[in-house]
Amino acid sequence: MATVSFMSTVPSLVQPTPAPKHFPRHNFSTINCKIGADSDHENGISRRHILQSFGIGATIGIDLIARSTSFVEVANAADLIERKQRSEFLSQMKGTFATVLKGNQDLVPSVLTLALNDAVTYDKATKSGGPNGSIRFSSEISRPENKNLAAALNLLEETKKEIDSYSKGGPLSYADLIHFAAQSAVKSTFLASAIRKCGGNEQKGAILYTAYGSSGQWGLFDRQFGRSDAGKPDPEGRVPQWDNSSVVEMKSKFSALGFGPRQLAVMSAFLGPDQSATEALLASDPEVLPWVQKYQRSRETVSQTDYEVDLITTLTKLSSLGQQINYEAYTYPVKRVDFSKLKL
Repeated sequence: MATVSFMSTVPSLVQPTPAPKHFPRHNFSTINCKIGADSDHENGISRRHILQSFGIGATIGIDLIARSTSFVEVANAADLIERKQRSEFLSQMKGTFATVLKGNQDLVPSVLTLALNDAVTYDKATKSGGPNGSIRFSSEISRPENKNLAAALNLLEETKKEIDSYSKGGPLSYADLIHFAAQSAVKSTFLASAIRKCGGNEQKGAILYTAYGSSGQWGLFDRQFGRSDAGKPDPEGRVPQWDNSSVVEMKSKFSALGFGPRQLAVMSAFLGPDQSATEALLASDPEVLPWVQKYQRSRETVSQTDYEVDLITTLTKLSSLGQQINYEAYTYPVKRVDFSKLKL
């Protein structure tokens, strides 16, 4: 039976590794296979079978790569479509909030406190509560800590009707409603400050805020679009009555949420209708005083960067406590065009 080496006729798939100089070389480069009538012998390997195996494997591999590439392209396209849908809806919703709050400036402080009280029900031990829209329930909004917030909630509920009327991806959750309204309320205070620094000129104030403001810092907050609503009120006793609380009690509550004196100071506008009075109270505590002074100085500058950036950062964390964001929320199927029915 003749034998032949096929290594000289079939290109090697793996380059042989050079042997170290201090080891003797052994010749393992030649594999002899029997060819002939008994090529199907249990110890025999046909060169044709080997080549066919290589060909089948390569074909399957190329096919899998092609299929996976096609799948990735479709997935990426779908992801881009959903991002665009959410972005367009978010932009339209923000415009609605801006218009509504501009006509109801007296309710801006209440909108801020509404969002705060909805969020601080979060309990780290039980992973319950948080910014879940539960404050909409009558039994929760009527609690002592939420007094004077019903008007703000009513305003937002009317705003929700308008937003839902143009939403293509389902109704807006109350959790998103409350916390994106708070975002717009915060922005309105930033803009109002810029207008005051321009002598009351709204056009110049808007230019100042656009040029030096913190609008570019809201990226992470905007991505947290898709909060889920609670199905029942959150437990009682988790929210302080801010106007009757000592600074020690406020610090204790913020500490339980993972915040410190710095975050308490920067959230002063959320703790009551009179920010100056709230800051005077907070300044009585030696741990909070330096931060109150820092943010007061910052608000006197043109850009008030320290104040705005720290407030945005704190609100972003606060408004996502315990939430699992649905990043496909408010998306909708795109109607496909049947080109075969088009008349050309």
